[in-house]
Amino acid sequence: MAFCTTIPCPGNYDRCAAALSAKDTFLYLNILFIHRNFPGQFRHLVSHFASSADNTVVSICQSRAPGIWDQQFATVYKSVYEPHSKTIKNCHSCLTRVENNVSNGQGVARCLFDLGNKGFKPDLVFAHIGWGEALYFKDVFPDVPLIGHCGSCYHGDEADVGFDPESSTTVDERMRIRTWNMAQLVSLAAIDAGVSPTRWQRDLYPPEFQQKIRVIHEGINTETVKPNKDQRLTLLNGTTLTKDMEVVTYAAQGLGPHRGFHVFVKAAEELCRRRPRCHIVITSGEKTRYNKELNGPSYCEKLLKEAAIDHDRVHFMGIVPYEIHLRILRVSSAHIYLTSPFVLSRSMMEAMAVQCVIIGSATPPVEEVIEDGRNGLLCNFFSSQQIADRVDQVLDHPLRMRHLGEEARRNIIEHYNVKDELAEYQKLWQRLLTKIP
Repeated sequence: MAFCTTIPCPGNYDRCAAALSAKDTFLYLNILFIHRNFPGQFRHLVSHFASSADNTVVSICQSRAPGIWDQQFATVYKSVYEPHSKTIKNCHSCLTRVENNVSNGQGVARCLFDLGNKGFKPDLVFAHIGWGEALYFKDVFPDVPLIGHCGSCYHGDEADVGFDPESSTTVDERMRIRTWNMAQLVSLAAIDAGVSPTRWQRDLYPPEFQQKIRVIHEGINTETVKPNKDQRLTLLNGTTLTKDMEVVTYAAQGLGPHRGFHVFVKAAEELCRRRPRCHIVITSGEKTRYNKELNGPSYCEKLLKEAAIDHDRVHFMGIVPYEIHLRILRVSSAHIYLTSPFVLSRSMMEAMAVQCVIIGSATPPVEEVIEDGRNGLLCNFFSSQQIADRVDQVLDHPLRMRHLGEEARRNIIEHYNVKDELAEYQKLWQRLLTKIP
């Protein structure tokens, strides 16, 4: 059975316990965030609301959420759920993910009832709708405004499906992928407003729902994520990298075809051959994301083992702390970002804010932000040769290419600055709280 438990806020449990024990404590806004990987895309929003002692901020998440013990969110009360165990035997393959979504939704609903019994009723709720967690929110708090994060709507015959000509998709697989949207569409009907980080992501949703969805990026803190020409980075093998060296970077949450890792590895082979002084730094979890794992060695392990690369100059860092991630970007001469038509990664925007020269795939999510020759360089997703050529172009003419990084940072400040994005969010939630149409 699903269960709901609570985890004390590190260093501030007494305040949270007291807040949830008396209804008359709530004199100001009660904010609830629902995200299995809390804080996820809500990091800046959570910090905004939690920065005021007048607000009570609560999260519902799963037990492995990185924000549970993060001291930055010490004042956030955490309610942890586990999904329902499966109840259907021999579930149809098209419905497996839908059943998981329902299990998540039921787990969250139990947390909502538990919080309500303790005297907590939210004034405003933010929830990621991709995993079913918002399915039953309105059954518990029907009159509370619910803002849904709308990351991606699955398509059986466009976007990332069928993008790679080497990966064929059967009719049954396309039907299964389309069916994944069932729980998300129910959630779309329930939310009072939706938010998508980019226009392209919003436009993946059915037209009848798009008018409900605002385009607001989570934002980049450009006061923290900024260049440092004096940055130095010492690797585990003793190598020290600086901004005046040839450093190529690649970052992703996981390594797989969706983020073009197979193409990147071939480009890395070519760069090792062409440029004997070039260092390549890869930061990512070893497991794939958005793709099936291989039997035996991981996708990353298999590719790196087979690749003809200089392992003294190709550095696989794994998952690194955020500050190390920023240090790596600050010494980067060229940052390669590849993605199929899928959710745009925050790491690319952070690389732009740090003033990296971006070499990005000419795919719709990237093209919404990067204009070739103005604030970055675009290349064919499948062409490792073109990627290597673009890197040569940057490394051979660093002064001539510097303006691309400068313009990239300027674009982030003007269009994706966290202060401006929070202001857009505020317009949205104030409209909902005051019930303005």
